[in-house]
Amino acid sequence: MKEATRAEYTAADVDALNEQLGGKSAEEIIRWAGETFGPDIKAASSFGAEDVVVLDLIAKTAPEIRIFTLDTGRLHDETYKVMESVRTKYELSMQTMFPNTEAVELLVAEKGYYSFLDSVENRKECCGIRKVEPLKRALSDAKAWMTGLRRDQSVTRTDTPAIEWDEGNGLLKVNPIIEWTNDDVWAYIKENNVPYNELHDKGFPSIGCAPCTRAIKEGEDIRAGRWWWENPEFKECGLHD
Repeated sequence: MKEATRAEYTAADVDALNEQLGGKSAEEIIRWAGETFGPDIKAASSFGAEDVVVLDLIAKTAPEIRIFTLDTGRLHDETYKVMESVRTKYELSMQTMFPNTEAVELLVAEKGYYSFLDSVENRKECCGIRKVEPLKRALSDAKAWMTGLRRDQSVTRTDTPAIEWDEGNGLLKVNPIIEWTNDDVWAYIKENNVPYNELHDKGFPSIGCAPCTRAIKEGEDIRAGRWWWENPEFKECGLHD
């Protein structure tokens, strides 16, 4: 198959690609991505439940896809443990991106360690330094990227398609399990013995930085534990805006 180039896919191609792939299984979408882009597509992983499912599917379907993660410097210890479990279980190319040291030092010097609690603007500034900028560096040598997004994760993702255009990075974004339910994710993890973050067993359905993540209460939305002091419509960090 002819190797895809960045110029071959633009925002104008998204509708046609969703017609082609929107009804396909996650395995079929991942296989298409691997065959189309090879190692020029990179999959982002936070090692949450959805992302370890995608990693397992990549390992079985398209191991040429490269994996990267964003280490913000404020992750839970349990997250590092599952990262290590995944690293030792799968033979995948994995890259860890860290935030710019000078930017973090300046933020802490000027605003302290918990500026993100003061306002949405401050929180997005912290996410921008610790997540968005490292993401841009991670994608600088990619022609497309893949995520574990699902529509029912939050009100900000209900209209997300399987294939979308990431305007900020000028790339196609592939979301192979976008139609999966939370039950689908956990059934796959159990049936395939996929390593997962033990915080999920302690009431954390969604896991990010330690200061910005808490366990949820019975009946709460699965994203309620992320930036719980903010309104739901603001609960994105800039990676998927």
